[in-house]
Amino acid sequence: MNTHHSALVQITGIVQGVGFRPFVYRLAKELNISGSVRNDGSGVVITGCGEKLPEFLRRLWSDIPPLARIDTFSIEERSLFSAENFTILHSNTPENANAEIPADICLCEKCAAEIVDPRNRRFNYPFTNCTDCGPRYTIVNEVPYDRSKTSMNVFPLCEACQREYDDPSSRRFHAQPNACPLCGPQLELDGAQGEPLAAAAEALAAGKIIAIRGLGGYHLAVDACSKEAVARLRLRKQRPAKPLAIMCQTERLDEICEIKGVELELFHSPQAPIVLFTGKKGRLAANIAPHIRETGVMRPSTPLHSLLLAHSACPPFLVMTSGNHHGNPICRDRAEAKRELSDIADLFLHHNREILTRVDDSVVRIAANAPRLLRRSRGYTPNSLHLVHELPPLLACGASMKNNFCLAEGHRLIPGQHIGKLENPANFDFYVESITHLQKLYHIEPQVAVCDLHPDLPSTRYAEGLGLPLYKVQHHHAHAAAVMAEHGLEEAIAIVLDGTGLGEDGTIWGGELLHVTLHNSERLAHLSLLPMPGGDKAAVEPWRMGLAALHSCNILRPPAGWQQSVPQEWQILQKMLGAGLPAPQTSSAGRLFDAVASLLGVCQQMSYEGEAAMEMEALANSAITDRREWLSTLESFYASTDTGNGEIHSGPILEMMLTRSRESRARLARDFHAWLAAAFAARAVAAARTTRVSQIVLSGGCMQNRLLLEALFHLLREEKMDVFAGELLPMNDGGLAAGQALVGGIMASTEKKSAESQ
Repeated sequence: MNTHHSALVQITGIVQGVGFRPFVYRLAKELNISGSVRNDGSGVVITGCGEKLPEFLRRLWSDIPPLARIDTFSIEERSLFSAENFTILHSNTPENANAEIPADICLCEKCAAEIVDPRNRRFNYPFTNCTDCGPRYTIVNEVPYDRSKTSMNVFPLCEACQREYDDPSSRRFHAQPNACPLCGPQLELDGAQGEPLAAAAEALAAGKIIAIRGLGGYHLAVDACSKEAVARLRLRKQRPAKPLAIMCQTERLDEICEIKGVELELFHSPQAPIVLFTGKKGRLAANIAPHIRETGVMRPSTPLHSLLLAHSACPPFLVMTSGNHHGNPICRDRAEAKRELSDIADLFLHHNREILTRVDDSVVRIAANAPRLLRRSRGYTPNSLHLVHELPPLLACGASMKNNFCLAEGHRLIPGQHIGKLENPANFDFYVESITHLQKLYHIEPQVAVCDLHPDLPSTRYAEGLGLPLYKVQHHHAHAAAVMAEHGLEEAIAIVLDGTGLGEDGTIWGGELLHVTLHNSERLAHLSLLPMPGGDKAAVEPWRMGLAALHSCNILRPPAGWQQSVPQEWQILQKMLGAGLPAPQTSSAGRLFDAVASLLGVCQQMSYEGEAAMEMEALANSAITDRREWLSTLESFYASTDTGNGEIHSGPILEMMLTRSRESRARLARDFHAWLAAAFAARAVAAARTTRVSQIVLSGGCMQNRLLLEALFHLLREEKMDVFAGELLPMNDGGLAAGQALVGGIMASTEKKSAESQ
């Protein structure tokens, strides 16, 4: 044995299940390093010895596999006798292991080439994968992430697959879902004869609706170019207008979308989310995304989807929407799909690889030159975020709409997958099931629970029922804190433009300027209050907010044509408002969007959340043909903004909408966006200079509006502010739990330290 300078390296992060040990092995062989690598309960442990040890250590950090992520990297120098070679040791994983669980990853290029190569033994095999792609989170039952603890345990490896699995030089070394046609999962088409993929492709071409079992659950698929087929799907699913996602091969993308480099890069990413592109008219059915400029498109995320779209009989563009009824979780297994989807789907394309955790598709939009997650799920869950602060083991329970819970322990936030609306009992069961599963995987036993201030949310009631010390975080403080967690901020001025959130004064907030730290939040300014006639009904019937806006401006005569587009009860409600009808008061930017959408005749009744605001954004964008003119309009509103008192009065802009009612609706919608961005930017800059805090965070559901977000970025950066918004955490309620976790965890830690010091 030779004596050399040696090192012990410990790495945490996403380093298990992503080909990290084979990478270390190959690098060691290349540099003639002796030693070993093994998984442990936190990550990977490496011993190394050899003349090129410094280069080995440097490249361990710089050349990691594409799916890996390093959070901590510690080196302990040693003077040891080295081994003669480098070996991969068996995992040493204790029962309380807390290593990262990798997310599910889209079909990689090498596997994609194999399934279309007639000479390859995996030709046309729809469950092909390797360490660089395939199912992870959706098939793992417990850690360590070994095949015996996944749903692949019922498929013994054949001799050829076992050789790959055992060979450190193979890209399938310890690829837990590794399989081939001889030993792996199989397809079955229920409702038609013939080879499953071919029969499914022919059925889609004939206008049939097929429920397809994918990676994290079932999709409902139909020909996206057939207006009749899409209409049939909408009717059966009771989804009259909400945009539908499209799946297509990359080479066909430019037929339906305007392609930009950054969006295309995201489209090709290993996560393969639904990416929002500016759509082209003519190729897709007109009822794919009514009144919306953008089209959500994803590439085939599995070999099954890739082979289906590559079939000569298959339509080139498929609607690929969640396999569920409105408000229910995505269906996971054969029995559930048959029970829940038989009134929607004509055929069922099943497979026999069990899905242990249902995970919907993620949705991403490029805005202000960065990807912004609108829905965090497949490809991103359960990847953690690394924190500067150390938190106790806790569960943050999230909101009621677009729910997403979050676990935390130590320096990690671990957001769960998108859950949705908790009022639905089936979705609430999915919520509890998902929390239990993620706690089991990460061996986290919460000592603290965190929830929203609102006492009637299902998530609040769940938190209260856990019997743990409970911390309540105001809704918009949590929104701001989620952005601060992601970007490592301690203090900020926050612009939070949102739909609904209970404020500290008992009113409904949603158009807020806050001075935020991780301990507390101070309300500096807000939109002036509007009544919500009918309470919660006003959140789905914009005409009610239109009527409230008329009342607030003391205008008795509605705009021309308005009363013909709304229910007759508006007159009764108008009289009741005039007589002092008690109604909840709100500063919500979302409800203000609804009011303007109503007054402009854009939307009077919503069939899905955010419909009015989305149509307003699309309409405003249609009026922007010259960027310089748009920026001039924006800056003109900014220059004329009064930053005097704590209210941002919407009356003047509402009156302007009404007095200029003969102008183009698109120009009025554009000017509303300009006014809203300018009003908050001016107040934020003034607050930043008063408090000497130059960091400004943007959050809340309205920040999904790209036009509004980019307008705020422009105005604030012109004033030399440092501007931050959510990227890996949604700015809507899907990111709320992460903000709750950070604030609640710090509250709990502070209280504990205070108690210990007394």
